Amino acid sequence: MRIRSLTVRIVRQFIRDKRTLALIMLAPLLVLTLMKFVFEGQAADPRIGAVNVPAAALAVLEQTNADVTAYPDKDAALSDMKAGTLDAIVSFNGLRPEMTLEGSSPTKNRNAVAAIQASLRAVLESGSSEQPVISYLHGSGDMDIFDYYGSVLVGFFSFFFVFLIAGVSFLRERTTGTLQRLLATPLRRWEIVVGYLLGFGLFTLVQATLIAWYSTSVLGIALEGSLFLVLFMNLLLAVTALTLGTLLSAYAQNEFQMFQFIPLIVVPQIFFCGLIELDSLPQWLQAVGKILPLYYGADAMRGIMLRGDGWSDIGVDAAMLVGFSLLFAMLNVLALRKHRRL
Repeated sequence: MRIRSLTVRIVRQFIRDKRTLALIMLAPLLVLTLMKFVFEGQAADPRIGAVNVPAAALAVLEQTNADVTAYPDKDAALSDMKAGTLDAIVSFNGLRPEMTLEGSSPTKNRNAVAAIQASLRAVLESGSSEQPVISYLHGSGDMDIFDYYGSVLVGFFSFFFVFLIAGVSFLRERTTGTLQRLLATPLRRWEIVVGYLLGFGLFTLVQATLIAWYSTSVLGIALEGSLFLVLFMNLLLAVTALTLGTLLSAYAQNEFQMFQFIPLIVVPQIFFCGLIELDSLPQWLQAVGKILPLYYGADAMRGIMLRGDGWSDIGVDAAMLVGFSLLFAMLNVLALRKHRRL
């Protein structure tokens, strides 16, 4: 009888807690669905520019899965590569083939090299050419897979830990009654939100700086661009996570409910932040990534650290993160109406 009573009480608790029930039932389905699209997605076809390539090699290259574009000269192809529309260029200097790789993605580098080598095999076996010379627009052959993923993980960890800590900390302010006492003062809602964001933001700045410095100076992750820009984008990501975490904490009653947002808010962003090639996903699913803040933060971090991007290149990403932060901050002000109208 006692065991039955305990079992019934637990079942009733779950039935009453709709959020926990939905998390148990729906969150695994969401993550499994995303994983299905990721693992069933085809490898992105390399985009290759061809300059003065012999007809035999060009015919073989066009039979591969590569997206081949012919160019009259190498300068035109390099211009498109700098714009991000080519992964590799194959050209001939006399009888010597040359490969220029964009260099920021090891996966795309491998796919492009495999396609080009397959096309050159007939030429090379005939003895009418030399072994290809490989150069890189960004990085070098020493860049490994951790450099590519590390540039994304720097931003992801800043986002994740700030989101979690800010949400739980702001939740405790509510559960301990501190927020209610503040709401009883002449302070306006927006002043309370700004005050909390500035207070948490100081530690967010320290954390973002520490992660960026440690990743590049101690772990040796590739850094082609400015460390200041890395710090700046890392800070914007952290501020976005801070405003989002405090916003969602308004809809949680305890720490456990705050953790429930992780598989719903954070985990899906892993699939869209660059840890997985978005080119392999369906077009409609790629569009989903563009409404998530981590997509823009990771894109900027990868551009700065792997391609040496400057202010003009990361402007859109920075503006989007600022926009997300302002939106979440304004929603924070509105969310305080749940507790008391001023």
